[in-house]
Amino acid sequence: MNVWKALGLAGMAGVAATGALVVRSERKRRAYAPEEVRDRLHQRFAAISAEPEPVAAPPLSRGKQLLRKLRFSRAH
Repeated sequence: MNVWKALGLAGMAGVAATGALVVRSERKRRAYAPEEVRDRLHQRFAAISAEPEPVAAPPLSRGKQLLRKLRFSRAH
């Protein structure tokens, strides 16, 4: 049997297996009722909104930005 033929058959088997996995996961996803999906989304949103927002650092001045770039370029 030709090596390329064997590789082609292996590739086709891989594509078929991947397609089967995608169909299976899609079937699981569609098994949820709309109310279940809505409840899960509300739970996720509540968990995210309960976390405090990170405090953003003030922007660096132009001089500090240049100094940081110079330090980085000297190191390498």
